[in-house]
Amino acid sequence: MPRPVAEQVVVIVGASTGIGRATAMAFAAKGARVVCASRGTLALETLAQQIRRDGGDALPVPTDVADAAAVRSLALAAQQHYGRIDTWVNTAAVGVWGRIEDITDEEFDRVMRVNFLGHVHGVHAALPALRRAGGTLIGISSAEGVRAVPLQAPYAASKFAVRAFYDSLRMELAQDGVPVTVTTILPASMDTPFFEHARSKLGTMVKPPPPVYRPEVVAASIVYASTHPRREIPVGGSAVVFLIGQRLCPALFDALLSVRHLGVRGQRTDRPDDGLDNVDRPMDGTGRVRGRHPGWVLRHSAFTRLVGRRRRPGELLTAAVRDLHRRRSPGETLTAAIRDLRQRRDLRRRPRRRPGELLTGAILSLRRRSRPSTPSSVLPSVLPSVQPSVQPSVQPSVQPSVQPSVQPSPQPSVQPSPQPSVQPSAQPSPEPIAGVR
Repeated sequence: MPRPVAEQVVVIVGASTGIGRATAMAFAAKGARVVCASRGTLALETLAQQIRRDGGDALPVPTDVADAAAVRSLALAAQQHYGRIDTWVNTAAVGVWGRIEDITDEEFDRVMRVNFLGHVHGVHAALPALRRAGGTLIGISSAEGVRAVPLQAPYAASKFAVRAFYDSLRMELAQDGVPVTVTTILPASMDTPFFEHARSKLGTMVKPPPPVYRPEVVAASIVYASTHPRREIPVGGSAVVFLIGQRLCPALFDALLSVRHLGVRGQRTDRPDDGLDNVDRPMDGTGRVRGRHPGWVLRHSAFTRLVGRRRRPGELLTAAVRDLHRRRSPGETLTAAIRDLRQRRDLRRRPRRRPGELLTGAILSLRRRSRPSTPSSVLPSVLPSVQPSVQPSVQPSVQPSVQPSVQPSPQPSVQPSPQPSVQPSAQPSPEPIAGVR
């Protein structure tokens, strides 16, 4: 069971702007201790200062997600400062807009290194800490990880890879019975600085296609997933349209997005490209959550709250499989198998038990069957029936402990008489006692 948000230590990769920054502020507002990571040092410092000014706790750690060693250092810094990691959120991404023929191999490589391998590096760094105490991995894919659109081939390909990556990871962790949940977030178009920071080969600045939502809508779903893990959470009604359309009629979507007015003009603005982007290096500035989308921006998504966050039946089955494997890890399964074989062997033949086991078993059996008010004077009536089975090798060690209690009792109810329920020959195998073999 995940910890409450107020008790969590949350690492957010890509926290300088947009969804990552909104997520850091949302977690901090609920009392979580936040570790903020991104390439932009100034943006991280302003974010940490804002969180602290509002009464929160934040640790800024400059990190390039394309550098695996830097991401491992981020995880180490979080554990050294706060002692553990409860939730790890991967949000970092860059984008290049243009026709596939106009985008270079190096640009494809860079987008994949940040958008896909950045998630891989984050999982590799976070899993050792999450395996120890349990926790949540949250990866930000996109609605374009379900349905590709024109002019965004590198970005869409990376988001397809991210979604497949988390699907594989989710199944592997369930097989191991590891108490680590994996949630993939599928946002639709969001009004973030991502589009202003993207590299454009179109001659103009790019924009998100409508409908457009505020990034706080995604941040709320991420915070929700940290305590209510889900397999996938589509954010925004258009994300669900992508899901359903790709499942039912992908060829029809191909035809619609091939229309220039829908597939091209909806992604271009009237502003000329300024030539600035964050593909190879971080943008200067203090960082901000929202972009400068010129059209309508929706503040809420009722569909996401009512339907997108609902748990599906298949998720319940996966959780049951994970819990089953958790109760029976490979070592536990081997131990249980050995125990079953020993029990079957004991049914076929009754091994000779040691005298100390007989005595201890008889005493424990009597205590289980007697009432709490039964006087301790009943003990002497049992000892004569067990006494003959005690070997001379253990007689000295047993005799002093029972000698004072073997006193004649005038009460007729405690006269020494062998009781069938405690005879060694009819007594079932006693439960193992620590220290007695």
